Amino acid sequence: MAQVEHLAERTPRVSTDELLKGFYPSPRFGSVSFDSYRPDPSQPSQAHAVSSMENFAAAVDVPEPTGLRKLFGARKPDSKAGFYLDGGFGVGKTHLLASLWHAVEGPKAFGTFVEYTNLVGALSFRKTVDALSTYKLVCIDEFELDDPGDTVLMSRLMRELADAGVKLAATSNTLPGSLGEGRFAAVDFQREIQVLADQFDVVRIDGEDYRHRGLPQSPDPVTEDELADRVAAEFSGKVVADDDFSTLINHLSTVHPSRYRQLIEGVDAVAWHNVGTITEQSVALRFVVLADRLYDKDVPILASGVPFDQLFTEEMMNGGYMKKYFRAVSRLTALAREGQTGEAA
Repeated sequence: MAQVEHLAERTPRVSTDELLKGFYPSPRFGSVSFDSYRPDPSQPSQAHAVSSMENFAAAVDVPEPTGLRKLFGARKPDSKAGFYLDGGFGVGKTHLLASLWHAVEGPKAFGTFVEYTNLVGALSFRKTVDALSTYKLVCIDEFELDDPGDTVLMSRLMRELADAGVKLAATSNTLPGSLGEGRFAAVDFQREIQVLADQFDVVRIDGEDYRHRGLPQSPDPVTEDELADRVAAEFSGKVVADDDFSTLINHLSTVHPSRYRQLIEGVDAVAWHNVGTITEQSVALRFVVLADRLYDKDVPILASGVPFDQLFTEEMMNGGYMKKYFRAVSRLTALAREGQTGEAA
């Protein structure tokens, strides 16, 4: 028998230290390394990217000279404040960014662009700067351009961290076809971070963009009549968060997105009743964050209602935040397949 809980009844209280402790690679990238990345021999830029990031990691780890070493001219190897890995979907940028994080001694932080903007929202800009300024390395995965305000916020945050001596590393992911050749390109990144641009080493990584195939087919939802039996059969002995979908999305408005990682803590699987199309942008954007956290922890899903490819309106799927929604649908679909068929997400 499954142990049933309800996310809609959870309201996590999280301290600043607990929030910061959540900034590490997800379990999917919990043990990756530069050695475990397998460059494609036909794409020499991949091997070059690995070598460049290894050199950057080495420079981050060299301590600042002190005492006699500083007096007699010993100095750290020259390196820029930041490293930006530029490339399309599916070429291993997150793998390499997580490998950098693992290779560098702490204190350090790893999170997505959205997680950092949520951190600022939870703590305030100044408290976030004060906290992260004590770190040696801050890694920002999936740098985004779809919200001008957030982009300016992150540019300012990165500038202040660089001024404090923190090394920065970033990647980005863009839905194929949504920007130029299907990616957030280096020129976009350099333009948006303004005065920091010349402080970043930009390395391009090429490769087959396997996600050009589009969204995976969503599995048919479980019927409401069979959902309870499927939960009992598929998730016996596990902790299952069982919620009415509309109740859950209403509850998310009362929990800051920076706390969604703690919201699902200890949950092995989720079951959602009567999933419906989300029609409000603010609700949809919150739900995207929950989808990312569930995917990070590889939490399988059983759900009744509409299939996940109908989770967001057509207008949303073609609007300014389309990248977020396509990513969420893709990830939720993978988790639903895992929940219904046991197929790895």
